[in-house]
Amino acid sequence: MVNRNLLLPVYCRVYFVHSKSPPIGPKTSQLENKCHKHILCKSLRSFHERTKQIQRSSSPSSSSSLPSVWQGFGRKVKLLLPYVWPKGNAALQGLVLLCVGLLAAERLVNVLVPVYSKNIVNELSAGGESSWTSLIATVCIYTLLKFLQGGGAGTSGFISNLRQFMWIKVQQFTSRGVQVCLFSHLHGLSLRWHLERRTGDVLRSVDRGTSSINNLLSYILFSILPTICDIIIAIIYFVSYFNIWFGLIVFTCMVLYLTCTILITEWRTKYRREMNNQDNNAKSRAVDSLLNFETVKYYCAEDYEVRCFEEAILKYQHCEWKSSASLALLNQSQNIIIGSGLLAGSLLCAYLVYEGQFQVGDYVLFGTYIIQLYTPLNWFGTYYRLIQSAFVDMENMLTLLTEQKEVRVTKHNNRLEKVSTVYSVDFLNHFFQIFIGKHIGILRDVSFTVEAGQTVALVGPSGSGKSSILRLLFRFYDPQSGSIRIDGQDISKVRQSSLRFYIGVVPQDTVLFNNTIGNNIRYSRVTASDEEVERAAMAADIHARILELPQGYDTEVGERGLKLSGGEKQRVAIARTILKEPQIILLDEATSSLDTQTERKIQASLAEVCTNRTTIVIAHRLSTIVGANQILVVHNGQIAERGRHDELLVQGGLYAAMWMKQQKSHDTQTETQTNDQTQDT
Repeated sequence: MVNRNLLLPVYCRVYFVHSKSPPIGPKTSQLENKCHKHILCKSLRSFHERTKQIQRSSSPSSSSSLPSVWQGFGRKVKLLLPYVWPKGNAALQGLVLLCVGLLAAERLVNVLVPVYSKNIVNELSAGGESSWTSLIATVCIYTLLKFLQGGGAGTSGFISNLRQFMWIKVQQFTSRGVQVCLFSHLHGLSLRWHLERRTGDVLRSVDRGTSSINNLLSYILFSILPTICDIIIAIIYFVSYFNIWFGLIVFTCMVLYLTCTILITEWRTKYRREMNNQDNNAKSRAVDSLLNFETVKYYCAEDYEVRCFEEAILKYQHCEWKSSASLALLNQSQNIIIGSGLLAGSLLCAYLVYEGQFQVGDYVLFGTYIIQLYTPLNWFGTYYRLIQSAFVDMENMLTLLTEQKEVRVTKHNNRLEKVSTVYSVDFLNHFFQIFIGKHIGILRDVSFTVEAGQTVALVGPSGSGKSSILRLLFRFYDPQSGSIRIDGQDISKVRQSSLRFYIGVVPQDTVLFNNTIGNNIRYSRVTASDEEVERAAMAADIHARILELPQGYDTEVGERGLKLSGGEKQRVAIARTILKEPQIILLDEATSSLDTQTERKIQASLAEVCTNRTTIVIAHRLSTIVGANQILVVHNGQIAERGRHDELLVQGGLYAAMWMKQQKSHDTQTETQTNDQTQDT
C-alpha cells in the first residue's frame, strides 16, 4: 500500500493551483490550460515516481538471486503429465505410440544414410569391379532414405512430416486440457485472490504459459530426446566401426558443447525472467490505463499515461537487449566448439585414408555422419534455451495452478437439500479475519438468526463488516470459527454450486458482460425464454427504457456495461435476481445509484419480489429499511445493536444517532430545493 503521507503534497499542490487560478478569459484560456495541464502532469509524475520507489523498496531480491528454472523440475513435469497422456481416449493413445515409433524409425534412417553414401562412393571408386545393377540399387536405397529423412536434419522428411501431422490432435488435447483446467481453477479461487490480482499479469501469464506448454512438449519429445539418442548412437558407431579416437573426439565435443550451453543458458536466465516481468508490467500498465479511460480524461492525463507506457516499453527493450546479447555470445561459443571437433575428426580421418587404412568412402561416411549429427546439435542449444524459456514462461502459470483454494471443498460435500420453500439463516458465534493487501477485515462473535420469510437489515458505517457477512453467507470465504446454517444445514458441508443456486444477490457495484442487455439479464438462468426475461425487466422497471433503445434487448452494453448508466446497470442486476427466483435474497445497497423517483419504484418491486422470501439487506439510507423485521447495527466487526426500527430509536444508541443525522441532512436538502424553487418563481 502507498503511504498516504507521501501522497499529501501531490494532492495539496493540485488543489492549490486550481483554487488560486483566476477565471479563464478568451485571451488567457490557452496559456492557463497549458499551465494547469503542465502542473497536473508534473504532480501525476511525482505520484508515479513515489509509488515506484515504494514498490522497489518492498520488492523481493533481484532476479539474479532467483533459483534455477530446473529447480522443482519433477514437480513441474508431474503437473503436466496428466495432459500429455490422453487417459480414456484409445485413439489419441494410439497416436502417441505411433509418434514414438516414427521417432525410432528416424533414428535408424539417420544411421543408414551415411552408410549408403559411403557405399556409393566406394562402388564408384572401384570402377569396373562393381556391377551397374548393384550401383543402381544402392543409389535408389540412398534416395529413398533421404526422402524419408529429408534435408539431412530430419525436420522436413516424410517421417518427420507424418509425425507432426499425427501429433496435432495430441497437442490440441494437451492445450485444451491445460487451458480448461486453469480457467476452472481461477474460478475456484477465493474472492481475496481476485481482489488482489492484476488482470493484465494474469492474462499475460496464461497466454505465455499455455503456448509454452505446447512448445515444451514438442522440444523435449521431438528434438532433445532424439538428439541425445543420435549422439549416443554416433559414439557407439564410431568406436565400433572406426576406432576409439573417433568416439573420443565426438564424446569430448559433445560434452564441451552441452556444458557450455547449459552454463551460459543458466547464466542468462535472469535476463529472461527480468524481460518477462517488464513485459507483464507494460501490459498491466496498458490494461489499467484503458480500463480507467474516463478517469484519464477527467484529469487530462493522456500524455502522462503515454509517457508511462513508453517508459515501461523502454525498460522491457533494455532487458530484451541483454537477453539477445547473451544469446549471441552463446551461439559464438557453440560454433567454436563444433568447428574444433569437426576439424580434429576430419584431419584424423583424412590421415587414415592417406595411410591406406581407410577407404575414400569412409571419409565421406565420417563427414556425412558428423555434419548430419552437428546440424541437430546446433539446434540442441537453441532447443535447450527454448525449453528453459518455456519453463520461465510457465512459472507464473504454474504458480496460478498451485494457488491454494481457501474455501474448503471436499468430495463428501452434498447438495443443499430443499427442506421447505422458504429458508431460514443462522449465523452462530462467528470469528472471521481476512488480509487483503495490508488491510485486515475482522468479524467477532457475530450471531443472529433470520427466520424464514423475514427481512433483516444490516446497517453501520463503511468498513464495519456488513459486506463480509454477505460474502460469508455466499461462501466467498470460510470463517475461522463458528458456522452458518440454512434450514439447519451447515453450508460448509454442502456444495457451493447448490448453495448459490438458492441465493440471489444484487451487488452494490454491478459489472456487466460485454454482451446484449437481454443476455446479461438471462445470465442468472440461461435457459429462460425471452418472455421471462421481459417480465423480469418489467419488475425491475427497465423494460420501457430497453424498448427505447434502437436494438432493444439486443443492444450491446459495452465492456463492463459502460454504455449504461449506474442506475440502469443496477436495474439490470435486479432483473437478473428476479429472473433467478431464489429462496434467499441478498441486497447490497441495491438502490444506491438510483434517483428518488426510480428508487421508490424499485423498492416497490423489490418488496414484491422479497415477499415470502428470506431477505438480508445492506442499507445506508435508513429510510429504506424501516419495515425490516430486524435491524442489526454492525460496528467494528461486531453487532452493537439489534431490534426493530422503533425499538432502536427508543434505545438512543448508534442507530438513533445515524437516523437523526440522515433526517437532518434530508431536511436541509428539502429546504434548499424549496428555496431554489421559490427563487426561480
